[in-house]
Amino acid sequence: MTALLEPTPDGFLRGGEKHLVISGAIHYFRVHPEQWRDRLRRLVAMGCNTVETYVAWNVHQPTPETTSFTGIADLGRFLDIAGEEGLDAIVRPGPYICAEWENGGFPGWILRDRNLRLRVSDPDYLALVDAWFDLLIPVIASRQASRGGNVIMVQVENEYGSYGDDKAYLAHLRDALRERGIDELLVTSDGPARMWLTGGTVEGALATVNFGSRTLQVLEMAERELPGQPQMCMEFWNGWFDHWGEEHHTRTGETAAVELADMLDNGMSVNFYMAHGGTNFGMSAGANHHGTYGPTTTSYDYDAPIAENGRLTEKFRAFREVIAQHRQLPALEEHLAQLGLDAEPAALPAGEVTIDRTVALRGTERFTRSAEVYPKPPSFEDLGLERGLLRLSREIEITRNDGEGGPSIAPLKLYDLHDRAWVYIDGIYAGACGSHSALGLGPDEQDPATLDFSHLAERLLPDGGHRTVRVEILVENLGRINFGPSLGERKGILGGVWQIIRFLNDWEADAWPLEDMADELVALAAGAPAVEPGAEDDVTLPVLVQASFEAGEQADAFLDISGAGHGVAYVNGFCVGRYWNIGPQQSLYVPAPVIREGRNEVLLLDLEKQPTRLALVEEHIFGGRTTGR
Repeated sequence: MTALLEPTPDGFLRGGEKHLVISGAIHYFRVHPEQWRDRLRRLVAMGCNTVETYVAWNVHQPTPETTSFTGIADLGRFLDIAGEEGLDAIVRPGPYICAEWENGGFPGWILRDRNLRLRVSDPDYLALVDAWFDLLIPVIASRQASRGGNVIMVQVENEYGSYGDDKAYLAHLRDALRERGIDELLVTSDGPARMWLTGGTVEGALATVNFGSRTLQVLEMAERELPGQPQMCMEFWNGWFDHWGEEHHTRTGETAAVELADMLDNGMSVNFYMAHGGTNFGMSAGANHHGTYGPTTTSYDYDAPIAENGRLTEKFRAFREVIAQHRQLPALEEHLAQLGLDAEPAALPAGEVTIDRTVALRGTERFTRSAEVYPKPPSFEDLGLERGLLRLSREIEITRNDGEGGPSIAPLKLYDLHDRAWVYIDGIYAGACGSHSALGLGPDEQDPATLDFSHLAERLLPDGGHRTVRVEILVENLGRINFGPSLGERKGILGGVWQIIRFLNDWEADAWPLEDMADELVALAAGAPAVEPGAEDDVTLPVLVQASFEAGEQADAFLDISGAGHGVAYVNGFCVGRYWNIGPQQSLYVPAPVIREGRNEVLLLDLEKQPTRLALVEEHIFGGRTTGR
């Protein structure tokens, strides 16, 4: 069949008519499904004629035995709604997507095979991809323009020139798409220079480029390196994302609109990355490693023109003015009325969230139950644990040594720790350590990560000598790396736990899939004694905090967690996401469909401190200074 979108030296033709693709990225898996239509209409209001989305493999296949295309994973419904709203669609099925998403979209379970090589012509890897594409691609193919749908473009892999140059691998993916029924235009996307394009392009797929500035220079390069074809910016980086512990990123609409005007005035099609960033709900945020490990925040607002809660920003208005010079658009207020949209979505008013009860999780069955024993600490992938915490437990012998510097106990050394470990000895919180900069305190620590117990010598061994104690280690996955040479990172204490002269073996290992544990945690909190006000943190941590607030209507909310430490938050059983007082994010967006009229239940699992205050605020709080990009 003939593709609807035809590339020519003078630009795209759509059904034979000259056409500029003006697209915006909205990832269905970062938006509550009940808000998909609202966000897509806001894209229409900005003047876009197309929506683009990645497909996150790990959203659809959390285990090898489970495949879902329902709820937040209902890609078909998202594309159908986009079509109903008059939008064409660009789909980027990966299997690798980057996207600051956990593991670049790859399920963690495929990493059980330690010999598996990602993103190359490894037969075992390609067999997994082919099996996944057998399930995924029919969902996309059936919604192509050639079959009466709205999909006009499908991408082969993603920014492959930033990873490898295995042309046979790209050809395999190209052919896999065609063999499964994709007959619309195939494309690739890579960085804006020859060094990226030479690795990431493949015959039979139109090359596009990704960039955020210096448009005229990129156009000059593209005319030289990609002659005789329409030019397209597949990712116009008009904002940026945040890592925990760094400043919040912003970019003015004025400077970004200048770049957009240069693109459209020169006939270059564009896809805004992001048009609406959305939220890394649960623990789905990925991480980067450029010298230091940087986990991404729960908010993926991206300083996009359509904010995390759907608010239309000044950047939105600046972009719309530029687009209106190339597409006929109604006046904004008229257009919003036609679409049934408010520029500022309703939000719950500011107010206190009552902390009803705090309990010590250490005193519950989750800490005391026995678990299967492994000769060395298993990885998350060994246990089929995608995200969350892993509790390792066993008895060890400790000895007090008295010297000139005072009493000491030999430390535990955690080899190849990914990412952070919280250690408890006989009911006492001993401290946290990390082999990355996951502590938010500076450069990476040296491997092994070391946990010293000398500060507890007087409490644990007041009379000197030695004794046996129970050690529990909570290992936290802060997000698998999603970009670069460390992609495919496994989680856990991968090298083992060392004490003085030898490895410690035979660890009980208990997986905590926190995203799915809301009901269990509520039950644990209900059955445990409350922590008395002023109780010492080192005895009570980690804590479960039950809180509540009243809502007069179902509307968006922003939960201020600046008085908490570090952990995971749930609202009415929905895992909103990770929080961390190192910032910059100091509040969590709670989408309106999660809110109930009347009483709403909040639950925190805090690893670091007993929260002193929770509240609702009317907009996001970002701590620290901001930085432009």
